Amino acid sequence: MSNTNRIAVVTGASRGAGAGIASALGSHGYTVYLTGRTERSGESVLAGTIQETAEKVNAMGGKGIAVRVDHADDEQVKDFFERVGREHGKIDVLVNNAAIIRDEMMARTKFWEEPLNVIDTLAVGLRSSYVATVFAAPLMLPQRRGLVVFTSSSGAVHYAFGPAYGVPKAGTDKMAADMAVDFKGTGIAAVSIWMGSLLTQRVREIVATSPGKLGHIVDTAETPEFTGHVIAGLYEDPELAGLSGQVLIGAELAVKYGIKDEGERQPPSYRDLHGVHPHPQFPYVMR
Repeated sequence: MSNTNRIAVVTGASRGAGAGIASALGSHGYTVYLTGRTERSGESVLAGTIQETAEKVNAMGGKGIAVRVDHADDEQVKDFFERVGREHGKIDVLVNNAAIIRDEMMARTKFWEEPLNVIDTLAVGLRSSYVATVFAAPLMLPQRRGLVVFTSSSGAVHYAFGPAYGVPKAGTDKMAADMAVDFKGTGIAAVSIWMGSLLTQRVREIVATSPGKLGHIVDTAETPEFTGHVIAGLYEDPELAGLSGQVLIGAELAVKYGIKDEGERQPPSYRDLHGVHPHPQFPYVMR
C-alpha cells in the first residue's frame, strides 16, 4: 500500500464492479467517494450497500466515504460533486460505473419481448456518465492531471444480451474517445476499460451450485477488485496522456503493469479468448 493522497470517485459502488474497484483503490491509499442508491441492507433485493463498500475501503487501508446519489437526478449529482470540491478541492480519478441493469435484459429473449425500461441503460449508464464527468472536470483541470475511466465491455463491438446492453457500451467507448479530444492539453486522460466476465459474489454462488459444469468460469473471470488495481496502475503510468481516448482491455493492462488477480491468476484478454478487440477511432477532428 502507498499513501498517495489520491482522491477518487467511483459511481455505482453498492456492489459488483463498483464495490470491487473502490476497495482496490483503497488498498492503494486512495480516499474514495463512492456513490449508489443502497445505503442499508433490505433496501434492495441484491446484497451490498455503499456503507459496506466504504467499510471495505477502510479495511484495505484507504478512506471510504459513502454518499447516496441517484444518478438519474442531475441535481443530486451536482450537489455531490460540489461536496467533493468543498471537502477536498480536487478529484484525481473518476470511475464512471453506475448503470441500471435489469434482469429482463439478461434473459435469452428478443428485445421486443422485454419491457421498455431495459433501455434505461441510456439514462443511468450512458447519460449519467456524461453528467458526472461534466461536474468532475472542473475539479481536475486546476491540477492539470486526472483520469476519467468508463467501465465497459466487449459487448460494445459484438452482440451481448441485446441492444439495451450493447448500445450503451458502444456509446461509452465513443464518449471516452470524444472527451479525450476536448481534454487534450489539460493533463486529463479519458479512457474506456473493457472488463472481462466478473466473478461477483452472485456468480460465485451460481458456480457453487454446479462446480463440475460451471467451474471453468473461475479460470477466466476477473474479480471486481482486479479492475481497481488496473486503474491504480494506469493513473501512475508516465505514458498516460498517450493512452487518452483509447478503449483499453483491462486484462492486457494488467500484464503491462505486472498485476495478477486472486490466486496469482492472469485473466485472459477477450482478444485472445474470442478474437474480439476494440475498434480504433479515426484521428480526423471536425469542429
